[in-house]
Amino acid sequence: MRASNILLLLASASLSTNGLAFLMPGSTRALPGSFTINDPSLVASLSVPPATSSALFMSEAPDSSESSSADAGDDKIDITLDDRLYRIRITRAPGIEWGTDLSFSFVYVRAMEPAGPASLSNQIEVGDQICELKAVGEKGSTVVPLIGASFDAVMRAFATLAKTTKIVDLVFFKGSKDELKALCEGGSKKSDVESGKIKITVIQNKGSRDEQVKIIIVDEGANVRQTLVDNGINVYQSLTRWTNCKGKQLCGTCIVNIVDGANGTNRKSMDEESTLRENPDSYRLSCVTFAYEDVTVETFPPIKAAQWTR
Repeated sequence: MRASNILLLLASASLSTNGLAFLMPGSTRALPGSFTINDPSLVASLSVPPATSSALFMSEAPDSSESSSADAGDDKIDITLDDRLYRIRITRAPGIEWGTDLSFSFVYVRAMEPAGPASLSNQIEVGDQICELKAVGEKGSTVVPLIGASFDAVMRAFATLAKTTKIVDLVFFKGSKDELKALCEGGSKKSDVESGKIKITVIQNKGSRDEQVKIIIVDEGANVRQTLVDNGINVYQSLTRWTNCKGKQLCGTCIVNIVDGANGTNRKSMDEESTLRENPDSYRLSCVTFAYEDVTVETFPPIKAAQWTR
């Protein structure tokens, strides 16, 4: 595609004063309030500074199936590090309106042309953060890391693609700027919720045809029983020796199984240990269980008769 075919639709003519641009496929006509880059010397002078944070995602041995580019051996973001990362092959003008916050960095998908390639991909979504760009089928093409890059840098990355480049590989992150920054800092998969929040995954009717899984986002330190009840999930067994003891750790009516993440909960008290003494260690009285990290909870776990007859 010729450089003159790249249309940047802006509210102002300065890239640095407006974090907004629209890459339109197959369009060369300037619209009101827009301009086109048609000076080869200008395009040649543009440079793209690397984004150092993206190095945390580099794969030492990229999967060749990810790209058929001439230099497929180049380091690329390893999208297997987190299921919110994905790579997509698409035309260089994907019909995406890019945006940023007031930092003018961490560029994301602000909107998409309804009939554009991005919209029709059924994979790219509004809010996705762009992380990487690479030309496909161009000898000597290199990976352009874009995590944390400025708005200007992202626009320049597209503008400086070779005239013969028609297809590109883009890597996106499905999440917020803060989530992407947290992933960069940790270098591994983290909770997909904001700081100070945790995820409680609830399994209901496990193993039956009516099995359901529900994910609840709550504050750190949330009480498990209260969280479930507030979200319409019943935790109370219908057959017990004692009636509801109202949190005194005596009746066992609200027993749940912490399938995963037990280390992220408070320790059992002596009373809770006594009430649950003939059950697996992962069983908890939800009324006195507080979650500080992501946990998976199974309601109505199998309980032996001794729980009610001893």
